[in-house]
Amino acid sequence: MTSEPPTTVRPTDAAPTDTRRHVVVVGGGMVAQRFVEAMRARDTAGEWRVSLFAEEPRKPYDRVGLTRYFEVRDPEELTLGDPALWDDPLVDLHRDCKITSIDREARTVTDRLGRVHAYDELVLATGSNAAMPPIPGNDLPGVFVYRTIDDVAELRGWVETKREAGRVETRGGVVEKPIRGAVIGGGLLGLEAAGALKALGAQATVIEFGTHLMGVQVDLGGGQALKRLINDKGISVRAETATSQMKPHRRTGHVGRLDFADGGRLDVDVVVVATGVRPRDELARAADLEVGERGGAVVDLTCRTADPHVWAIGEVACIEGRCIGLVAPGNTMAEVVVDQLLGGAAQFPGADTATKLKLSGVDVASFGDAHGRTEDCIEIVWADPTAGVYKKLVMSDDARTLLGGVFVGDATPYASLRPMLGAELPGDPAAFLLPEGTGGAPDLELPDEANVCSCNNVSAGAIRGAVTEHDCTSVGEVKTCTRAGTTCGACLPLVKKITETEMTRAGIEVSNALCEHFEMTRAQLFDAVRVADLHSFSDIIERFGVVPEGATSAGRGCDICKPVVGSVLASLGNGHILAGEQSTLQDTNDHMLANMQKDGTYSVVPRMPGGEVTPEGLIVVGQVAKDFGLYTKITGGQRIDMFGARVEQLPDIWRRLVDAGFESGHAYGKSLRTVKSCVGSTWCRYGVQDSVGMAVELELRYRGLRSPHKLKMGVSGCARECAEARGKDVGVIATDKGWNVYVGGNGGQTPKHAQLIAEDLDTPTMLRTIDRFLMLYIRTADRLQRTAPWVEEYEGGLDAIREVVMEDSLGIGADLDAAMAKHVEDYEDEWKAVLEDPEKLARFSSFVNAPTTPDPTLAYVPERGQKRPATPDEIAAGPAGPVDPELVGPVLVAGPTLEVRA
Repeated sequence: MTSEPPTTVRPTDAAPTDTRRHVVVVGGGMVAQRFVEAMRARDTAGEWRVSLFAEEPRKPYDRVGLTRYFEVRDPEELTLGDPALWDDPLVDLHRDCKITSIDREARTVTDRLGRVHAYDELVLATGSNAAMPPIPGNDLPGVFVYRTIDDVAELRGWVETKREAGRVETRGGVVEKPIRGAVIGGGLLGLEAAGALKALGAQATVIEFGTHLMGVQVDLGGGQALKRLINDKGISVRAETATSQMKPHRRTGHVGRLDFADGGRLDVDVVVVATGVRPRDELARAADLEVGERGGAVVDLTCRTADPHVWAIGEVACIEGRCIGLVAPGNTMAEVVVDQLLGGAAQFPGADTATKLKLSGVDVASFGDAHGRTEDCIEIVWADPTAGVYKKLVMSDDARTLLGGVFVGDATPYASLRPMLGAELPGDPAAFLLPEGTGGAPDLELPDEANVCSCNNVSAGAIRGAVTEHDCTSVGEVKTCTRAGTTCGACLPLVKKITETEMTRAGIEVSNALCEHFEMTRAQLFDAVRVADLHSFSDIIERFGVVPEGATSAGRGCDICKPVVGSVLASLGNGHILAGEQSTLQDTNDHMLANMQKDGTYSVVPRMPGGEVTPEGLIVVGQVAKDFGLYTKITGGQRIDMFGARVEQLPDIWRRLVDAGFESGHAYGKSLRTVKSCVGSTWCRYGVQDSVGMAVELELRYRGLRSPHKLKMGVSGCARECAEARGKDVGVIATDKGWNVYVGGNGGQTPKHAQLIAEDLDTPTMLRTIDRFLMLYIRTADRLQRTAPWVEEYEGGLDAIREVVMEDSLGIGADLDAAMAKHVEDYEDEWKAVLEDPEKLARFSSFVNAPTTPDPTLAYVPERGQKRPATPDEIAAGPAGPVDPELVGPVLVAGPTLEVRA
């Protein structure tokens, strides 16, 4: 913690004679932020001013999404809500300003600098601390908890330091010693911490004292299915294991080994302890407020303590005999206290303990009586061990009333069923658990009181009211009006469904228009442009655009329809995307044929089909990166990404790469990105087909294919699936007889396994199958729609797509084949085409009046032998000493010279 004076977003401007009442909020977490937000939204008369005292030196941030910090590396990216809240004249945010004591009699609090602040009402929102079990050695260097941004930053720094120290140069090159990580605790937070270790490149083993993972949320069957999914992510699990001690490494003194009560042991380099949380109730205790048996300030259903002027919300509140470690109940408590302070009579309605695991590729959710503890209840279970799916509903003894549920591997029913907790389900409950394509579950008509968004306590009735009473006619407007779906986003599919259903019921047309300029969907516009044989945006909008009343034309388009039309024209083979008018339709990345980064520079990704590259090619890439001072990284798609290229450097970089035989990898485009492969039968003793050769063939066939969204493929040489083909839009897995083809998979925020469309195909048939699948997708998918949701929403689903692709049920097979053949024949490398066209080259300049002058605002710092963009704090700190130009590259001349400070 810094020893600098506390910072305040805005000094209080309340005059001594200000008659407004003053509420002090102690704590700077998510629930504290919700309280301030709710008070300013509901206190329309301005009767209250709010002072929030945060112990951390930053604005309230999203602790639920803490793992995302490994990706964004910028705390500001996790900041909650509208930044304008802290500029409100009735709000004071005091950062790095811990409250040390409360004087209930005088109604004052004292901060860490000894300053005294008076209050009319005091709200404790101090949250909780990570629990540290009394395991000998828990204070060794290398042992971490996982609670705050600082915890995560320290963990990341430790792992990166260990990785650097473990690199050893040998005759064969640099060998990197694996970093051995362990997480003690197999709950929600423990699994997220294990995922974070994996993301940092460390090994991860989860140590769980109970019988199975996430024992609070899921039952034994669900825990066993979850273990399989976790193992598939490369994370080991040891259940029913108690850690007896942590031992230091003999040489470093850092944590080096875990000893277990059963006599086992595990060598480690880093340990994360995630065994639960404990309420931070020290202020309440010191102020002689009653605390619960297991901690927490005791409050009634209004969230008021025994002191009528002191309230407690969130994890520090002991309500109905327990503290609740979830954000949704805490938000509800914040709303209750705001209502009470404004003269209302709200009470805490009880906790919604529904939970959803946020770990990429692992779909887990539970709600209600997940363990089936209700007397005489019955459990309905669907399990598919081979697919890693376990689904269970807990019902009343008459199988009509929903009491709870567990979903592992496929949590699709969660969003629709959780709001029905305590209500009767229509039809057979088992129908809600069966896989898609087996008849399907009946549509649910949620009652108005059903809670759709637990994070913000928004009911189905509130969403319907937004449509009928507040004239909201889009999901975006409903989100703004009700706050539904603005926190974790898990409820958005249900919000969309309720909104559109209510609009239809109210006689409001549910528009599928692309935007205000085109009444067509993307698929309809694609067909219209294709049939009309149009080749420019001007002709398309003149022919098919909507002319507003009183206007003479449909206008010039917008940032929605322009990229769509650009993609459609590119998919139809309309020449280079920067040719003529087409260049004005592209977004920033396509416009510059490179991915823009956070500091305004670009990354360059040359194509490496199937991950295959010659030693000579590697040398060229390395030399280019060295000469231009670029940061290099191996991507998840088996190729090399070079970061930090300035716009005026792009042509020179491309020229050297193109001369060496490389071409654009289209990392910037809504097109084919990569075809990942294992080594297959070429090298592997298990391979049954040449997966590398097939991956190269597929990548060269579909390179540059423009589509509604990015496309990724994978080819595995055997059923062991090392290329993770079933997580791709198109996956090919070798068999003894040929190839199995899977479609409609993706990673990302909503991971989906690809589904089998055909098996044991010979190579020509396999290529034709993929050709037709991709062309059908390109022609009929919605704007920015990945293949996974497209397959789900296509009328008839995968079965109907299979009939079109394999049996030519629509009679368009030859047309799809011809379209793909034309794409293959007309392909040209976009980088090379720019280099050969002086007009296109002219756009790649940093400044109009100084084309070769570097952007002077760029600033970098060295990190692990390369350079990365400096943070705002590092830039503000200014130069701190010389930097070795050999370390960071010549690009540093474009900005201040900085070094990382400890």
